[in-house]
Amino acid sequence: MNRMHEMWRKSRVGRSILVTIVTLTTGFAAGSLSQAHASAQSGAALSVAEQAFQSILDAFSIIESSFIDPVDMDDMVGGAIKGMADALGDPHSGYIRPEHCASSRNFSGDFSGIGVTIKTDEDTGQIEVVTVIPDTPADGAGVLPGDIFHQVDGIRVSGMTQAELSALVPGPPGTIVTIVFKRDDELVAFEIVRDLFEIPNIAYDIVGDKIAYISMLGFHDRSRVQLDQAFEAVNIDAAAGLIFDIRNNPGGTLASAIEIGSAFIEDGVLLRQVSRDHSEEVTRATGDFANIQVPIVVLVDGTSASASEVIAGAMQDHEVAAILGETTFGKGTVQNLPPKLSNGGCLRITVRRWLTPDGHWIHKQGITPDIIVKRNPGGDNAVDDEYDAQLAAAIEFIESLRD
Repeated sequence: MNRMHEMWRKSRVGRSILVTIVTLTTGFAAGSLSQAHASAQSGAALSVAEQAFQSILDAFSIIESSFIDPVDMDDMVGGAIKGMADALGDPHSGYIRPEHCASSRNFSGDFSGIGVTIKTDEDTGQIEVVTVIPDTPADGAGVLPGDIFHQVDGIRVSGMTQAELSALVPGPPGTIVTIVFKRDDELVAFEIVRDLFEIPNIAYDIVGDKIAYISMLGFHDRSRVQLDQAFEAVNIDAAAGLIFDIRNNPGGTLASAIEIGSAFIEDGVLLRQVSRDHSEEVTRATGDFANIQVPIVVLVDGTSASASEVIAGAMQDHEVAAILGETTFGKGTVQNLPPKLSNGGCLRITVRRWLTPDGHWIHKQGITPDIIVKRNPGGDNAVDDEYDAQLAAAIEFIESLRD
């Protein structure tokens, strides 16, 4: 199957995911918080905040004057901010140190890093590699899916959030990052030279009897342009149907999700966002409809998250596609990257919940497909590893519509 199979030859990017260290995090950036809202909140609680923060100043004064070794003020301040973010108990919120802040804001589609996607095990809290992107530094070094992050440049990863790790690993091209992974019962160390690469995002092919197949691995600034180019490449108007594969897609920016959703939905609500004060913001299709007139199947699985779920949820509610596969990840929150802090660091903060057009909040529940099919119904070792039962079912479903 031409370039699609070549793209996934080594890492099988089309089969696994979650947050990327390349870095598309599980979730999306939503823009800056309202300055008026922030000012109103700070003014209303000023006296309470002053009293609460006095204890922090007291603790700093005691440490600075009494601790046996000299203290670094920047480290102390960063630690205090990190502690506040950690106290939220939200894996999608976190403090990003000044030296890593710039990379956390990169949604261009180009990235300087090692080239893996990651996820957090909800039971253990460990962050593991899900996919290794072909022809990236991680691929060349021998990093494997399933490797668990243990240390990065001597810093223990235990207790880190995905946002913190996704900011720590990237860096300027040509610089070296030393990462220790836990692989089975052993620790393996790699010195990896970071490099600049374009995040592979779109693959396309013709499958079955003239059915267009397009996969998307993330939502960033170039995604809509890439999707339109794929429509042209597969001659979508002459196709018998379209399979849109967003398995292994962790999300990206909200702006990109709106652009992609608008390609499939001519008019109507794409999602609803609920703020802290319970007010609701309704986001509608932009009008940039791609005018797809053929039957559409959207492939999803347990690693389709956030922006992917926005797309699947909107298409399901508007009944413009059949959703096929397995229940999605279940991330129904939106993150914000406010302006940098005065110390140069960043905060990634959950600021809203999002709901599907019909008002469903899918957080920790996911989206249930219209047609449930496991990728490998017989188990990992039951059939050829290359067999994709979900793709086969999607082809069969579209072809059945012509019978």
